[in-house]
Amino acid sequence: MAPPGVRLIALDIDGTLLRSDKTISARTRLAIDEARAGGVRVVLVTGRRLPSARRVALDLGGVVPLVLHNGALVVEDGRVLRCRPLPRKAARLAIEAGRAARAEPVLHCGAGGEGWLIVEAAARPSGLVGHYIERSRDEVRVVPDLLEALSAEDPIQVMFGGARAEMEALLSPLAEALGGEARIERTVYPSSGLVLLDVLHPAVGKAEALGFLRGRWDIAAAETLAIGDNWNDREMVESAGLGFVMGNADPALLALGLPALPGNDDDGVAWAIEEHVLGPRA
Repeated sequence: MAPPGVRLIALDIDGTLLRSDKTISARTRLAIDEARAGGVRVVLVTGRRLPSARRVALDLGGVVPLVLHNGALVVEDGRVLRCRPLPRKAARLAIEAGRAARAEPVLHCGAGGEGWLIVEAAARPSGLVGHYIERSRDEVRVVPDLLEALSAEDPIQVMFGGARAEMEALLSPLAEALGGEARIERTVYPSSGLVLLDVLHPAVGKAEALGFLRGRWDIAAAETLAIGDNWNDREMVESAGLGFVMGNADPALLALGLPALPGNDDDGVAWAIEEHVLGPRA
């Protein structure tokens, strides 16, 4: 059995659980399996949509609860427990601000976890939209106008993505346009220079959604080990009893002095579980 203390392990997916080649190392898989065998719950907490996060959960095996879209959607055993969509007013403000900055907005839709990606027909095919069309073809829906598409339902989020300089230039005017109508989460990938800006319901966040699950399971924050690698993980890491960032995180995030692990290609997740959950080996 796991030593007393940690009852819940919360893991980000990209840059944390997954190595650079998008696989789970044998050491990390073994550590997770042993922790779960000892009664510790494991939850994946990610900015991903359900279709892509589900593939990782299936790879791990067993029942793996999922916190998706940075907390906007919570799924357990294939069932949506909670959805906090972005109000249409805020989505409209975000789309208009993005257009003014010549940035590509993408709508994420589907309160049941369908993971629809709604894009405009006139969007640049070589940008983020092109990436999604190529990698998520089955979930992409092309429409003449994103603003008109909002008439059908509140989206889960509006997302922008691009080079770091482009997204940093967008961040301030986007935040100013939204005021308090939405929350903006930033994800930075130093190796590729890609930055994502996710516009979400103002009450949404990884830490908040994890707290929702802890309440269902009667687990305290002090009994939680949380690991992430990016700015959208910061609150989750800081609010956990044991919180770590990966060694491959954005250098500016590491500079904040949060406890750091080896990188995702050096079994950082496994190291944390072995050290703080499984205890000394015989």
